[in-house]
Amino acid sequence: MRILIDIGHPAHVHLFKNFAWKMQEKGHKILFTCRDREFLLRLLQVYGFIYENFGRHYKSIGGKIQGLIKNELQMFNTAIQFKPDLFLSHGSAIAAFTSFLLHKPHISFEDTFNMEQVRLYLPFTDVVLTGDYPHPSLGKKEIKYPGNHELAYLHPNVFTPDENILKEIGIMENEKYAIIRFVAWNASHDIGHKGFSEANKIKLVKELSRYLKVFISSEGDLPEELKEYQIKIKPENMHNVLYYAQLLVGESGTMVSECAVLGTPSIYLNNSQLGYIVSEADYGLVHMFKEDEIAQVEAINKSIEIISQPDIKNEYRERAQKMLQDKIDVTSFLVWFIENYPESVKEVKSPEFSFDRFK
Repeated sequence: MRILIDIGHPAHVHLFKNFAWKMQEKGHKILFTCRDREFLLRLLQVYGFIYENFGRHYKSIGGKIQGLIKNELQMFNTAIQFKPDLFLSHGSAIAAFTSFLLHKPHISFEDTFNMEQVRLYLPFTDVVLTGDYPHPSLGKKEIKYPGNHELAYLHPNVFTPDENILKEIGIMENEKYAIIRFVAWNASHDIGHKGFSEANKIKLVKELSRYLKVFISSEGDLPEELKEYQIKIKPENMHNVLYYAQLLVGESGTMVSECAVLGTPSIYLNNSQLGYIVSEADYGLVHMFKEDEIAQVEAINKSIEIISQPDIKNEYRERAQKMLQDKIDVTSFLVWFIENYPESVKEVKSPEFSFDRFK
């Protein structure tokens, strides 16, 4: 098979990387298409993938419209040359529309349920793969699997933590650390969000620093007095950092969910009640807070409470194991689903179908 995978965010590289490697080992041809966003290109390069870069990532509404038109033309021309049998993405409108024009199937993942974006790609998409957590229905095209995106690259079948990262970030033996993740709030689905105030960002860092070492991962610029805490690592090593951390305090749903899978306690500050985060909170792996001032203070206090408890990591690792018993290796499922498409659609919708083979 020839498969074109469109990437819109660095997290999507992780979502599809193990699938791409396994499919290449089986002799299938993979081409990634992408925009130049954050460290996305570096990840594709480090992992050795062939890709087409469509240029800059637009942030303004006008820029996004301009980029959509430009990228659609680029996608169409690329697809004409590559001749894919199937398009794969995480909610890519340009992949969906190009697949429609070329009469090829488009299979999409979805986990944010930003309905403005969903309405753009859904009419031109054949199958939407979603997790088994609470979320809006996407109709007959939707197929639910027991898991979430992070299990495509952090399931124990495909991820082994590397403790050499501790030396790389300057952590001494028995020293503990926390990660704080701030987002830029400039995506289309971020309208109306603000996250931690600058004053509470500073308060959070200062309070946590009394107990352990603090590293910050931030999409946007940091206040001057917090720049010394900015973590300096290769982006492909971030999951190793999260695995060994005592705590994550994050505004990013992706990183919070990653920590849940890894058994690292996490605080999630966001007004959005993402279904997969709610599900992980039900396992006791995530503590959720809104973005108002009172909630920000409560989130800081909860952070201190967690890191003050002895042996807290073992407790959360046990909770993560309980969750994993109910979930699947998403990469294993995706390889089977794509290789057997479209017959796999009928099979997975059959009452006799079991996901147990993918655990």
